[in-house]
Amino acid sequence: MAGLLLILAHPDDETFFAGGTIAKYAALSIPIGLVCATRGEHGATADLCSLDELPAVREAELRDAAGILGIRDLDVLRYEDQKLWAAPIEAIRRQIVAAVRRQRPQVVMTFDPHGANQHTDHIAIGRFAMDAVSAAADARWYPETGEAHNVQRLLWPSPISPFDLGHVAEVGHQPGVDILIRIAPFHGKKESALRAHRTQFPGLVTIFNRDGALSWEAFRIAWGQRPDSVPVDDLFANLS
Repeated sequence: MAGLLLILAHPDDETFFAGGTIAKYAALSIPIGLVCATRGEHGATADLCSLDELPAVREAELRDAAGILGIRDLDVLRYEDQKLWAAPIEAIRRQIVAAVRRQRPQVVMTFDPHGANQHTDHIAIGRFAMDAVSAAADARWYPETGEAHNVQRLLWPSPISPFDLGHVAEVGHQPGVDILIRIAPFHGKKESALRAHRTQFPGLVTIFNRDGALSWEAFRIAWGQRPDSVPVDDLFANLS
């Protein structure tokens, strides 16, 4: 069965970049998993908790958002927010390989080499994810984590931010827009998941309070089979 695994850095990354897409495929009964590398302990509190309480609060918010969107399998790795680059390579590789082999997705989504917005944690998790996806396909790495698994396609967010997609003329002609998903039917799910990230919502609502900001999400094919023409409207297009 087709499956999607997101490997991201912080609670709320999943909703910000792909919440509508997650909700769409969850509604189609596609298995969806998420590996979140940190608990976002250096984020905002919105005066809802103390800094000491924030990691547990943000993890709880993530679990609420995951439930709203339909994410079935959630791993929170608890590396240090804003210092993800310092995570021990053997430890984080093993954890991500284990998730890939357990969930056996056709498609993995992570951040590009620029981290979408040059956030150092985004850059780091993209590097760790690509390393682990490669290792997961090689049975010599961590055989105790399960049978080797080949991911068929790896995706990055489009270079165009999701809140700008509705304002770009002929967006499908823009480089890096390989998959363009209309998420307007799942507007309510994405908005509810954004609201579930209560400590971060005051900042998120400012970004997404624009016409069309909850209408589209777009992704770039990093590697794997490309469709004959782009953009397509399906993460799994042309995959067997």
